[in-house]
Amino acid sequence: MAELIELKNITRDPNTVATVGTFDGVHQGHRALMEAVVAKARERNARSVVVTFDPHPREIINPGKEGIKLLTTLKERAEILEDLGVDVLLVIPFDRDFSLLSSEEFVRDIIFEKIGVSEFVIGYDHHFGRDRKGTIETIEKLGGELGFDSYVVSKQEMGEVTISSTVIRNTLAEEGDVKQAAEYLNRHYLLNGIVMHGDERGRTIGYPTANLKPEHENKVIPKNGVYAVKVRVNNEWYGGMMNIGVRPTFGEDQRTLEVNIFDFDREIYGDTIQVRFIDRIRDEKKFEGIEELKAQLGSDKQTALQILED
Repeated sequence: MAELIELKNITRDPNTVATVGTFDGVHQGHRALMEAVVAKARERNARSVVVTFDPHPREIINPGKEGIKLLTTLKERAEILEDLGVDVLLVIPFDRDFSLLSSEEFVRDIIFEKIGVSEFVIGYDHHFGRDRKGTIETIEKLGGELGFDSYVVSKQEMGEVTISSTVIRNTLAEEGDVKQAAEYLNRHYLLNGIVMHGDERGRTIGYPTANLKPEHENKVIPKNGVYAVKVRVNNEWYGGMMNIGVRPTFGEDQRTLEVNIFDFDREIYGDTIQVRFIDRIRDEKKFEGIEELKAQLGSDKQTALQILED
């Protein structure tokens, strides 16, 4: 993965191309920024640095509201950024004091003095700093004073939709449309989870499942239903199908995440595995009994295998 560094550990290098943002999801719009950062860094033989925040700024600025649901954890972002060629993912702890920095203080004291910068890449509508007053004009003004260049990335659209993390969260959580989300992300949506002990009911009906606890409690979980997925276990990939829901056939009401990994029979309790959502198969449904459920699971598996072959 791209080197994950906290601000206190960064070495200043004036030959750095940088951009700043939360970049949750690293979606198509974000990718245009990253590609520009990497391309500019290669032109200058410079270091490429993406500056992000943890926790999500909205957790601090609007503390009374329900926690923001994340499309990507920091580790996931670092893995994705490495694929894009980014050298460093720099994490700034976002707290109340930091939120009070003005946009000019942020650029002077953090970007210029602590990180170093020869060129700053910014999105067409990006705002930053206290009260989000920092703009393209702020960067251009300070670049002129401090001696760094700036580059603006234009709006990224798909049809009539302007791609955003909010649009993707809704596509996943409210619609369960993981295929559409993958188009916005330019990759399959992924979830890293720890395999926990369950009731092993799936094993008794011929469809053993790994019960997952997401690595991050605020990770976006797709809408309840059954999905065709790919599963990474110890860097090996398998096909599978995943059920998200409350298992109404058994009269339960606690939401669970269960993945049936095809052609797999190893014990992996306590391991972290990665699930990539390929397509939605169906909504969650209550069945009259075990035999009807088993018949549906057999059909779901055939559908998943067909999807995974395409």
